[in-house]
Amino acid sequence: MRNYLFILFGLFYAVGFAQIERTTPLLLPAGSSLQESSLKAYALDSAFVYHKVDSIITNGIKNNAFPGAQVLVAKEGNIIFHHTYGFHTYDSIQPVALDDIYDLASVTKILGPLPAIMKLVDEGKLDLDEPFSTYWKPWKRHKDKRNITLREILAHQAGLAPYIVFLSKTLKNNGRFKNRFLRNKANRHFSNRAFKDIYVKNRFNRKMYRIINRSEVAADKKYKYSGLSFLIFPELIAQLTGMPYEQYLEEQFYKPLGMKTFGFLPSTKNFSNNIVPTEIDTLYRHTLTQGWVHDENASLLGGISGNAGLFGTAQDLAIIMQMYVQGGLFNGKQYLSKNIVQEFTSVQYPANDNRRGLGFDKPYLKNDQFILANAYPAPEVSATSFGHSGFTGTFVWADPKHQLVYIFLSNRVFPTRENRNIYDLNIRPAIQQIFYSAFDRSKQHDH
Repeated sequence: MRNYLFILFGLFYAVGFAQIERTTPLLLPAGSSLQESSLKAYALDSAFVYHKVDSIITNGIKNNAFPGAQVLVAKEGNIIFHHTYGFHTYDSIQPVALDDIYDLASVTKILGPLPAIMKLVDEGKLDLDEPFSTYWKPWKRHKDKRNITLREILAHQAGLAPYIVFLSKTLKNNGRFKNRFLRNKANRHFSNRAFKDIYVKNRFNRKMYRIINRSEVAADKKYKYSGLSFLIFPELIAQLTGMPYEQYLEEQFYKPLGMKTFGFLPSTKNFSNNIVPTEIDTLYRHTLTQGWVHDENASLLGGISGNAGLFGTAQDLAIIMQMYVQGGLFNGKQYLSKNIVQEFTSVQYPANDNRRGLGFDKPYLKNDQFILANAYPAPEVSATSFGHSGFTGTFVWADPKHQLVYIFLSNRVFPTRENRNIYDLNIRPAIQQIFYSAFDRSKQHDH
């Protein structure tokens, strides 16, 4: 019966196209996959949308916010907008392509460790309100960490230090590598590859864990963003699942979801897609970073981490964000329970002025009362919406109330991370707002 319905659905789809360009979107079966559609199918003013997006991005490129970018928007599982702008670098040689692979930076947090943690909570193998030290045993020995819960950690409410620069442990004062941690050639003690010709001592991760375990915790419990636990999560996930973190993600999520290029270490995988470069690194790699993770901490973990390290295309991102929008359901398969997705994407500590969900970023509290310049992200997003941004110039946001997925990909750190105009010009929320305005205009037009 189900196959029969899908055949009918396919016929309807084909016939709809054969007659005229559709002016109404095709509603997909609940929890279905993504499909190509258009602005026109939703009666949106495409001239308005194209003109607005073009002018914001052109202005961004002109002001060195990034050399190029791409934007994907899906409504109710229909991809209504996916376009590229500019080039990989400012020399205008390689145009941005729809299937380019990007270094996602901190977007990794919600698409790497988080789905795994959600699944483990779902299965009762992790408890959000148990002390994290129940699972990560070294914390039992540290009084300030003994009772911190996983919920507090994921909502950035635990008082953990924001960041530790582990690179400084591996370099001498003159900037050269400390031989006991970094080498230019692999051997059996140095098989973790951080870059084309940089290998990290296999046990360096343990040094990182030790330093995190001993790091200071703030006495007062208030919102303070910290990426430290995300360096630990892959090891914890491996311990709880009995398989390497990246393999678990591949088997449980990326492969069955049909995410073709998504994962870690893309340079080792022979994809035909181009990988967009990030920074010309003057500190550590002393060359252009391309196809290897930009974040130094993730790099020192051999490129496989929970804080950064994932690479993928806009299409791959749209799939997993759509799965979240659909409450863990995609293409007829339930990857995560609806309750878990709702819990993780809800604000946890609003009374503490903390907007965060569990791992997910959320709009500012009372975001709809702000003008665009003071909002985060666009003021029109619903309070149920969630997502994350990445240091390299990436941004993903999902809005279950409006059934919208918004993806913005760029390499704003090229040629240097000092380029901050993506923030100063408020580019990502401004483009997001255009699509909410377009739907608004179309509604007014209907009345």
